[in-house]
Amino acid sequence: MTHFDPKTLSDLYYPKTNSNGEENGQLTIIGGSSLFHGAPLLSLKVASRIDDMVFFSSPEPSLEKVADYIKSEVSTFIWVPFEEISLYIEKSDAVLIGPGFMRFRSESTPHNDLRHICDDACVLTRNVTQQLLKQFPHKKWVIDAGSLQTIEPEWIPEGAIITPNRKEFELLFKLSSPLAQEMEDNIDVVAKYALKYKCIIVLKGAQTIVASPERAVLIEGGNPGLTKGGTGDTQAGITVALLAKNEPFLAAASGAYLIKAAADELFEEQDVYFSADDVAMQIPHTLAKLLAKYRNLH
Repeated sequence: MTHFDPKTLSDLYYPKTNSNGEENGQLTIIGGSSLFHGAPLLSLKVASRIDDMVFFSSPEPSLEKVADYIKSEVSTFIWVPFEEISLYIEKSDAVLIGPGFMRFRSESTPHNDLRHICDDACVLTRNVTQQLLKQFPHKKWVIDAGSLQTIEPEWIPEGAIITPNRKEFELLFKLSSPLAQEMEDNIDVVAKYALKYKCIIVLKGAQTIVASPERAVLIEGGNPGLTKGGTGDTQAGITVALLAKNEPFLAAASGAYLIKAAADELFEEQDVYFSADDVAMQIPHTLAKLLAKYRNLH
């Protein structure tokens, strides 16, 4: 089993001294809902510190007003009306879909793994995701959260990054038995599905497996502070930000490593008492520190 070598971070794209605006990555984030309007904010927070331009859109009409609130927190993104989303996907280097999308609208809707009723919220998430993935199979995709919970695996574009936790993995691939408790024991299963669907799978957990059709790595680190809500949205944000100017496996593995490393730095100062917002703010500092360290070794 290969472990992720943090020296690999030195291979990440770094802006040239004489580069101009928009040369260092453009991306689109599609997500949010009336219930989870804050989720894409976490993705936006970290991505806007990495790439030159971040576009944000949602099929949820109320999100246009929420975007004004979000701009008070993160001003460096452009809200895009959903009817124009195709134009912005086409011009983007990478696209994230799913943070804040709903698998069901209400807890009263039956939604366990054996009997899931796809209500109107689920149908919207499913249809929007299917339409865009099929319309733009040539783009570099990160598929997360609600989108990941409602799609069929056959819809995953070749080379896309998917970011499931254990339950999402079992749901997506309709496993007849649950994953093993020890993450290392799941490497063959994850690698099998990465090969079958020609994608990169990031199976998140206390240990994380990143597998492509050709290789796989195990990523350790992190702490229980990462069980807080929103950390998955944060990881999706750093992953798509890196994907804009890097190849998918490097972006996926680096993003999985960086969120753990950032959480460990926060742990040194405040134990497990930090939020996903704290992690989103910490990741760029952690990345800069690690790049300085490992690039100086060359």
